[in-house]
Amino acid sequence: MMKSGSDPHFPPTPDGGGPEIGVRPQFSAARRFAYFDHDADTGVIGRGATLAEAFVQAAEATFALMCDTDAVQPTERVDVEFTEIDPELALVTWLNLLLAHANAQGLALGRFALVQAGDRWCGSARGERWHAGLERGTQVKGATLTALKVARDGDGWEVRCVVDL
Repeated sequence: MMKSGSDPHFPPTPDGGGPEIGVRPQFSAARRFAYFDHDADTGVIGRGATLAEAFVQAAEATFALMCDTDAVQPTERVDVEFTEIDPELALVTWLNLLLAHANAQGLALGRFALVQAGDRWCGSARGERWHAGLERGTQVKGATLTALKVARDGDGWEVRCVVDL
């Protein structure tokens, strides 16, 4: 597995390490993502100690609608970079870039990492090509501006938006 410090898209943390692609952050036993109902669509919620962690959990929630992300093997990598000062628009951009790459390349994604430096965002996702062994769930077309919210939540962050199914 590639550690963040060995990849220019994932600069090292002060201790020289960083999030590993393909390894989920270790949190409490509680899930770090959730859903909320919205008409014919679904809302995704991500929570994390940092804004980037909350965005990663929103990606987990989004792609978990489409398949069992725990069953996805991290054999293919997708990199995304973008500039966005507004954190709400950054959330929608992050999710839509991941969805666009996954759809264009025929990938099921299941592992995510993201680093924020001011208005610059560099992220990565790992997954594999769709195959008969991966059970397809609900196709997500895109993230929307509906019910979009990025806010502090206690010691961390909560992000949410509606995804178009």
